[in-house]
Amino acid sequence: MTSGQSGTGNTRPIPTGADTESRAAATAAAGTPTQPARTSDKTPTEALTETTADHPPKGDGAASGAAPSGDPGADPATSSPGKDAPGHGDKQAATEGGSTTSDSTGPTAKDSSAAKDSSAAKDSSAKDGATKGGDPAKGAKASDADGPDKADGEAKPVGPERWEAFASAPEPRPSIFSRAARAVGRFLIHEWTLATLRAMALAVLMTWPTLRYPRYTLPQDYWDPSLQAWQMAWSGHILLADPARLWQSNTFFPELWSFAFSDTLLGYAPAGMLGSGPTDAVLRYNIMFVLAHALATLGAYALARQLGAGRIGAAVAGVSYTYAPWLLAQAGHLHVLSNGGIPLALAMLARGHGWSLRHGYRPERRHDGWVYAGWLVAAWQLSLGFGIGLPFAYFLAGTVLVAAVLFFARRLRTRQAVPFGRRLFVADVLGGVLFAGIGLLMAFPFYKVTELHPYAERTIGDISIFSPPVSGFVTAPAESRIWGGLHEGARAALPWHPEMTLLPGFVLYALALGGLFFSVWRLRHRLLLLVGVLVTMAFAMGTRFFDGTFTYVPLFEHLPGWSGLRTPGRLMLWTTLLLALLAAGAVTALTDRVRELTAHRIPSWPGPWLRMATLLPLLLVTLEGLNTTPHPVVPTQPAAMRSAEGPMLVLPSTQSLDQHVMLWSTSGFPDVVNGGSGFTPRQLDDVRRVSQAFPDQTSVDYLRTLGVRTVVLLRGQVARTPWEINIDAPVESLGISRQEVGDAVVYRL
Repeated sequence: MTSGQSGTGNTRPIPTGADTESRAAATAAAGTPTQPARTSDKTPTEALTETTADHPPKGDGAASGAAPSGDPGADPATSSPGKDAPGHGDKQAATEGGSTTSDSTGPTAKDSSAAKDSSAAKDSSAKDGATKGGDPAKGAKASDADGPDKADGEAKPVGPERWEAFASAPEPRPSIFSRAARAVGRFLIHEWTLATLRAMALAVLMTWPTLRYPRYTLPQDYWDPSLQAWQMAWSGHILLADPARLWQSNTFFPELWSFAFSDTLLGYAPAGMLGSGPTDAVLRYNIMFVLAHALATLGAYALARQLGAGRIGAAVAGVSYTYAPWLLAQAGHLHVLSNGGIPLALAMLARGHGWSLRHGYRPERRHDGWVYAGWLVAAWQLSLGFGIGLPFAYFLAGTVLVAAVLFFARRLRTRQAVPFGRRLFVADVLGGVLFAGIGLLMAFPFYKVTELHPYAERTIGDISIFSPPVSGFVTAPAESRIWGGLHEGARAALPWHPEMTLLPGFVLYALALGGLFFSVWRLRHRLLLLVGVLVTMAFAMGTRFFDGTFTYVPLFEHLPGWSGLRTPGRLMLWTTLLLALLAAGAVTALTDRVRELTAHRIPSWPGPWLRMATLLPLLLVTLEGLNTTPHPVVPTQPAAMRSAEGPMLVLPSTQSLDQHVMLWSTSGFPDVVNGGSGFTPRQLDDVRRVSQAFPDQTSVDYLRTLGVRTVVLLRGQVARTPWEINIDAPVESLGISRQEVGDAVVYRL
């Protein structure tokens, strides 16, 4: 700013530099307090201008640099070109001098022009005077004053900020407990945490009353679930006690490799290490039954999300995949329900490779850690059994082959190196080797069983018995609360309805059909999903689709291990997953459209109702999955089996009753001749046939030959059997002892 009358050219600049210091000293001597210079209020432009004034360019400051210092008559207006700019220099001087006048007070354009012209004329005359031999001291006062500061390296004194007392207090640094609490809070509200908790809560509700009496009841029936409860208990027990005996179980004595007579659920062995006895085995089974449903829901949700579906669409995929009506008929087969590792492994592998159905291949999203995790989950899924794991293994092998072909084809077509990365390649190689190694280790005992028992292999005739017709895809099992009663007549027309009622849900059919026309997936992806649905349906029909000549029979004859799969209808699992992905695309497109409508609608009052309408598909697929699954009470373990020494035979012996005996044997795991599995060894057939007349000399001698030392005859099971008469017959002449223990008779051979 300038003082005086504008436009006259007689402006008097406010002193800076040395003049400021001299005036401050004079003021202090007179007893008047001085106002410190406020350098902190300068803008970056003003600071740059001052720096230019302190260090003028060589060309412009040659004349002033020769001026002697301390000339009191020097004109400060000619001290530096950087301070000659009207408005800027004046404003800076006014700020440093503490003047209350500012450019922001609004001088008129006329006054500004006059001051600018005056400053320019004065600057020109000062330069001319210095060049033509005038007094060189003029115009050099400010430069001389600033020079010593630069030479001595001393900074100008900076006064305290006058408004610091009014500034807000700095935010305190959070403690370690506060940071930990915030981290926990962020974890608890994360999408995957909420998805996991909701999947578990839904599993408890949809499988109720499984956890009502988890120590005493089993879902569906107490035959196959008893067998599978024993499998988990045996694997956990033997891996802690003697891992080398894993495949030589305590059942089917004295058979070898008896643990491989059916799917093993070996992946649940860590759970089997907790607890002991039949009660804990039943409790363990029920817990894993509920968790298997939760994992399936979470896995399908994760896969749909990775492929590009929204949250509601992914939730529809997860619920429809897990609680499809046809799976209600499989409630007694935990190895079939334990399928959540399939979509979860696919989701992890897709994420690790940076691929999604909606966005394609994105190399910047690659992460080898997810690839390792995906292969580990896939290997764990395979360890649960080949009934579900073998088709998954062949699907992974085919996917790897197709992906490799497409990758190199794209590279040849574009003639550019498609980014993949060495780390990702190493992860795939190591993960694939791990998966293949687990598969071979699991397959070896089953091949040994096939060598020892060649009659255990399935035939095309066996497959035909369990092959469902087309009507099975629209028929619900009796356990469906919505459709069970309505489809009673349709089930009666099926030869073996427990494996032929394959309805995935009419709501799922409708949503998938809508997904062919209205979806977030590209058209070619929708068509590929449709082809996958039709192909898997054809395979699920077994020999009912043109006798399986072009579908199931070639797999049965040429793929290793495929002949061990006797129920083609379980391939409906893949059909359900593909239908769920089609439905997820349709629901995601619907939610996206609703979000657009509610964002631009005025007034916005219909918005909440429209958003709530997007939950309708999720509600419908959930309702269609409601069940009426029975939960019978498990037969109580006989007191005689708690103290009897093995090897033992429990009579009567049948496929169903022997599964109870396997469960009861979890108290100490004594060797027992009894056993139930997918096939019956011929030796066990011989034992059942010979022991019909027990106790007699022939049966006693035969059992002694096998090494049996104890026979337990259950009174409650002998009605209408040969033992109903022989149970009280004298045995002294046979050289054996007889003892009543509870509701059983124990014979010691």
